[in-house]
Amino acid sequence: MSELLWVLVGTPAYSQMARPLTYISESRLAPGTLVRVPLGRRELLGVVWDAPAEGGLELNGEDLAPEKLRCVSAVLDAIPPLTPGWRQLLAFTASYYQRSLGEVALAALPPQLRELNAVQLARRLKRYTKACATQSAPTRAAASPSPTLSAQQSSVMAQFAAATTPCLLFGATGSGKTEIYLQSVEQLLAKDAQGQAMVLVPEINLTPQLEARFESRFSALYGRDAVVSLHSGMTPAQRLKSWLAAHSGSARIVLGTRMAIFASMPWLKLIVVDEEHDPSYKSGEGARYSARDLAVYRARLDGARVLLGSATPSLESWHRSRPASEGGRYLRLHMPARVGPAGKASDQPGRLPAVRMVDMNHQPKGCLISPPVLEAIIARVQRGEQSMVFLNQRGYAPVLLCADCDWKSACPHCSAYRVFHKSDRTLRCHHCGYADPVPRACPACGSPELSGAGRGTERLAEHLAELLSGVRRPDSVSDQWPLGEPVRIARIDADSTRLKGQLGSQLARVHSGEVDVLVGTQMIAKGHDFRGITLVAAVNPDQALFSSDFRAPERLFSLLLQAAGRSGRDADIGTRSEMWLQSHQPRHPLFEFLKQHDFAGFAGQQLNQRAQAGLPPFSFQALVRAEARSQQQAQGFLDAARAGAASMQHAQEFAAGINLYPAVPMSMPRVANVERAQMLIESVSRTALQRFLSSWQAVLHQTRGQEAGNGLLRWAIDVDPLAI
Repeated sequence: MSELLWVLVGTPAYSQMARPLTYISESRLAPGTLVRVPLGRRELLGVVWDAPAEGGLELNGEDLAPEKLRCVSAVLDAIPPLTPGWRQLLAFTASYYQRSLGEVALAALPPQLRELNAVQLARRLKRYTKACATQSAPTRAAASPSPTLSAQQSSVMAQFAAATTPCLLFGATGSGKTEIYLQSVEQLLAKDAQGQAMVLVPEINLTPQLEARFESRFSALYGRDAVVSLHSGMTPAQRLKSWLAAHSGSARIVLGTRMAIFASMPWLKLIVVDEEHDPSYKSGEGARYSARDLAVYRARLDGARVLLGSATPSLESWHRSRPASEGGRYLRLHMPARVGPAGKASDQPGRLPAVRMVDMNHQPKGCLISPPVLEAIIARVQRGEQSMVFLNQRGYAPVLLCADCDWKSACPHCSAYRVFHKSDRTLRCHHCGYADPVPRACPACGSPELSGAGRGTERLAEHLAELLSGVRRPDSVSDQWPLGEPVRIARIDADSTRLKGQLGSQLARVHSGEVDVLVGTQMIAKGHDFRGITLVAAVNPDQALFSSDFRAPERLFSLLLQAAGRSGRDADIGTRSEMWLQSHQPRHPLFEFLKQHDFAGFAGQQLNQRAQAGLPPFSFQALVRAEARSQQQAQGFLDAARAGAASMQHAQEFAAGINLYPAVPMSMPRVANVERAQMLIESVSRTALQRFLSSWQAVLHQTRGQEAGNGLLRWAIDVDPLAI
């Protein structure tokens, strides 16, 4: 007897087949079962889904005749069905972020799983099972004991264990938040024989050091396969292996970036989101989801506990962790003191780096490193300590220009300039990737007088090498370095760590003390535990002070405070760690809060301003972005969809609480020869905004059908955008 199935396949949001499709199966299959199904001339991976609540067999509004249905090609029954909780998480994600359910569900599965047929998958599972069987059994005697917690860490652990709501761990940089994560996981695994934990980090480069700490703590207890990673830097085979380990339950701990929030973990009991403020948790393509927000939702679905940690929490999380009497929904846990070298917390204010300002208006014109900062770096080198110089601009110079005709290295495909990279003598666009060699003469007038304008990390490292060329390392740093060794400078950014293994080797040099001065972008400004750095210098933090984006001050403050936290993490109590800021606006209020390490004061000021302006978290926003061959077409589509909202059912009801602003070009209007425009939708009610967006989808589809005859036209909705 044939059974009817509803199957999800990967269809984009603008497709007319965004709902589950109907197929015939020879046997009844449980929802969550993976299958191979035909679609057109292709065969795709699908997920058997729950029957629609309204029942009936319909496609495009018409009853289906049995002869029109196609059969399931293969059942991947070697993999247990995906759980109801996982399916509900994906359904919520698709609904809230206004995407196709099939698009979200299939994108959450490993890419290689989407490509394998039943025979290939069976072979892969056989190899995986054999590899697991040959692993050595865990030996509890080999595990090293956990370090003793400080008084404030013990207090936080007790509060978290008793909490019944999501918790926000607000801890100073170096206060021992990672040890809280480790011991929370340790308690869970010891208490629950099947329990699983998920630990999220914002960026791939933070995964290896965290993975090493978790493996050293837990692999001896629970086996080598107990700790796995999930991030886009892994090969497809590695991602599939980690996913299978999590899905089967053999992986007790999953470490990963935002994509790991969708890992299938049937016995998930704890979710940790480290550096929860980081914008990297918000996806920038496809379903533009927030892994941090989904972590809170998933914890509620699975009956798990959730811990959000940061020294600079997002203002949304900070607002939600206000006292319950004021409407707060999170419990705020506070660790203000740093942990000392011996594992004991110190309340001495000198343990946090002193923040010093350099007024660049009073420094030599055009200087890159001010004399006070240079003197401080030299003093650190002579004491055998390390310094970090931070500049959030890679390359040698942001622009190459001609002194005679004012030609600039504009990208022919984007509304941006190509960055001058001196190391390989190229002009490279950081938006579309277009690159070509640096011309010998100006392409416009033929003048040989070409020079770089502005500064990047490559130029900064070169300039520091020149300034420190006469400085020598002390002979007491290490026996392997002779007296008179030149200062060693390392640069870590997306260019210097492009090849596999480069980031790990560079970080190893810093941790070993081989590097005296570390130069880099925001890659090095957060999350890393550099024990020997006692000085951090931010060269040019002014760029974000006057941005049109209301979130720019929050991002800048978090980045600078996180960068300051790299200083003095393991210095002697008598050593005064420092952060130097070079600014043309030294009396800006943001810097005043930074000098006091006063995040609470800064957050209070920003929230007051947002409340007065009616900005998030006191309102809710969504952006509709359109891409077309011309800016006129992109904006015309959005304006037509805005006009079409008036013809929707219940339009008057929506109009009472929804504001639709006119379409405008994006801050970067053209990327890869595609023009981009956006429209902001705002409401004081999250529910009203969601209802409007769901109903408006039909208008967007209809408008696209009318406008798409002119060529390329794509659109996407970004709910809770982080950049406008």
